[in-house]
Amino acid sequence: MNKNEIKKVLSQFSLFRDLDDYELEKIVDISISREWKKNSHVFLQGDPLENVYFINDGKVKIYKSDANGREQIVAILKKGEMFPHVGFFRKGGYPGYSEVLEPASLVVVPISQFEKVLVENPHLSIKVFKVLGEKIVDLQERLESQILNNTYEQIIKLLIRLGELHGEKQEDGTIVLKTDFTNKDLANMIGTTRETVSRTLTKLKKDELITSDSQGNLILDPDVLLNELV
Repeated sequence: MNKNEIKKVLSQFSLFRDLDDYELEKIVDISISREWKKNSHVFLQGDPLENVYFINDGKVKIYKSDANGREQIVAILKKGEMFPHVGFFRKGGYPGYSEVLEPASLVVVPISQFEKVLVENPHLSIKVFKVLGEKIVDLQERLESQILNNTYEQIIKLLIRLGELHGEKQEDGTIVLKTDFTNKDLANMIGTTRETVSRTLTKLKKDELITSDSQGNLILDPDVLLNELV
C-alpha cells in the first residue's frame, strides 16, 4: 500500500476517525503496510515489543503458551481491530503469540514513534485509553465467567460472544457462526478440553438450543442461549 492507501485504511478505525488530515498524516508518516501468509506469526511470545498492528484484511489469533506448551487463546481479531493492546507506554516483550489464520494485510506502526504522536496529541491519547478500557472490561467479564460459571455456562457465553464478533446475522434473528473455530480452539479460549466442548455442543444440539447446517456451521439464537443461563 502507498501512503494514500494507508491513510484511507487508518481513517476507518474508530481510533483515528475524528482526526483531521494534518493529525492523521502524522500517523501515516510513521506507518508501513505488510502482508502475512496464513499460519505465519506476526510476532512470538517474548519478542521485543516494537510495533502496534492495525488489521486491514484477514484474521489473527492472539494466544499464550505455558511451559508445557498448552495454548490459551486470548482473542481472534479481524478487519478493523488493532493489537497488541498492551503495546503503549510499556517496555519488554510481547506477552503472547500472534498467528495469522487467514492471509492478512496489516498496517504497522512503531510504538516508540506512535507514543511521541500520542504525547503531542492528548485527545488521541484519550481515545487510546478508551479502547484499552473496553478491552479491560471484556477481559474482566471473561475472568468473571471463568470464576462464577461452570463449563457448560462458559461455553454458552463463548458461543454468544463469538456470534456477536464473528457471526453473520440472519433475517430471522439467528446468527450463523462459520466453522472457523475448531472444538480445540473453543476449548483453548476458556481453558477446558476439546472433549468437553464436543459433549457440550452435542447436548446443545440435542436440546435444540443450537443447530448446524450442511456445511457444519453453527446456527444459534443469542436470546435462546441467554434464557438457558437464567
